[in-house]
Amino acid sequence: MHDRTWKVGWPLAFVLLAAACRDAPEQGALPQSVTDFAAGTSCRTPPSQPVEIKGGSFLMGSNAIYAEEGPPRETRVDGFWIDPHEVTNRQFAAFVKSTGHVSVAEKPVDPAQFGVPLEQIPAYMLEPGSAVFTPPARPSRSYADWWDYVPGANWKKPYGPNGPDGVPDEPVVHLAWDDMQAYAKWRGGRLPTEAEWEYAASAGAPKYVAQPDPARANTWQGVFPVVNEAKDGFKGIAPVGCFAPNAFGLYDIVGNVWEVTSDLYRPGHDPANHDNPRGPGENNAYDPLDPGRISRVMKGGSYLCAPNYCQRYRPESRQGRDPGLGASNVGFRVVYEGQPESASSGTMVRNGKPSSWNTN
Repeated sequence: MHDRTWKVGWPLAFVLLAAACRDAPEQGALPQSVTDFAAGTSCRTPPSQPVEIKGGSFLMGSNAIYAEEGPPRETRVDGFWIDPHEVTNRQFAAFVKSTGHVSVAEKPVDPAQFGVPLEQIPAYMLEPGSAVFTPPARPSRSYADWWDYVPGANWKKPYGPNGPDGVPDEPVVHLAWDDMQAYAKWRGGRLPTEAEWEYAASAGAPKYVAQPDPARANTWQGVFPVVNEAKDGFKGIAPVGCFAPNAFGLYDIVGNVWEVTSDLYRPGHDPANHDNPRGPGENNAYDPLDPGRISRVMKGGSYLCAPNYCQRYRPESRQGRDPGLGASNVGFRVVYEGQPESASSGTMVRNGKPSSWNTN
């Protein structure tokens, strides 16, 4: 049975307590479509050819806002190739068609994962499903007021069985670690390390702390979680490529959806681990929001990040991510050790500049 452990930014006990106090969410109260929240914005889908990132050094981490993002350290990474945007529903559908893969969110939940007697678990939380952001009716600081476990929510039906299908060129969400790993392997790649991801995201630009201009990234303008002014054109996830790429040619590197990396999570960086760092081992991994489980590092924030709540719309931002459960604001992209084998013709991008795919 695949692991379906619980954390979407809160401890397991908190989720269980909140879930036990209410019934399954009404479908009519859930967001129905990202396009319902769009502000008349249209986007041109960018190319999907991987980008070559030359190896180099950069200042990884920051002490500016959150303690777990520091201390800053001079860090070196070797070269690699990376997808120019998050994996989309269209791309993941091709993988499913080729392999028959069934995502974790499409499978029943093992009651043993909750660690409590069966009678204490609401029945709907044992059905296949995932965590969906649901805007509350009034201001709140409680995670449970804007997240719902929705039976039938998965990458194909991101808002539940009565909602619309996933939009082909939006980032695929509601995936667990096993699903991401399977896709990356099929593509001939892997998930990036935290250092690789942050190096590519930074692209040599100066560090910043202010919320990006609405023209630069999909974040939350207004008072989270009740007032979303959508100055960037979207109240939900945007299709890939709606915002300008960074200097390396990478789209949506901050905001839109969090991106999962391969590193295990522990608050802060080890200053001595600066040469192609891979994060802590299992014995040293620790997530204070979920101390009984091992989390993976996710990067870059999402469309839910706002100055009054989540100032994580920056390359150095990081949080722990439970690998066993998907959510409606978490995605990923793939990196490759060398030029992908599928790149047999056309145009490749090298650090933001078009060049031949030729391998000679």
